[in-house]
Amino acid sequence: MDAFLAVVSKREVRRYDTRPLGEDSTRRILEAGRVAGSSANRQRRRFVVLSDRDAAAEAVYEPDNLRGAALLVAIVVAGKGPLGFDAGRAAQNMMLAAWSEGIGSCPNGVSDPDRMRELVGHAPDQQVATVLSFGYPERPRDPQDRSAEEWISRANRRPFDEVVERR
Repeated sequence: MDAFLAVVSKREVRRYDTRPLGEDSTRRILEAGRVAGSSANRQRRRFVVLSDRDAAAEAVYEPDNLRGAALLVAIVVAGKGPLGFDAGRAAQNMMLAAWSEGIGSCPNGVSDPDRMRELVGHAPDQQVATVLSFGYPERPRDPQDRSAEEWISRANRRPFDEVVERR
């Protein structure tokens, strides 16, 4: 799939069908996160694949996003610097890699950091930046059914000229 089409057609998926992800797909998703750039190439992040969906669901703002997912990945960051930015780069890489294979995803905010700390086993100087849920969408979409321009026109986003300034 064309990278630009993947970006403009990507939508959050919160409802998944029951198919498991193949090991190859799971590996590619995690590799896409692993090779994401990071500040000064410090790579101060790790990915924890969570198996207890119900326990993880209790520690995020939208529990149902996790309960039906085939794969849950907590992005754990440590240290100082642009940790949120680095976690976001890894998350977006993983979500786009998944989308290129027809796998949906959604980032999930952590509502109970202490509970999440118990689940991922991180040190006090670490934190879970986000939990990504992945799975085949309950209602599949084919990004190639529309042009990039059509996907852009259907996106619920502020107009281009309100977002982009030139000085």
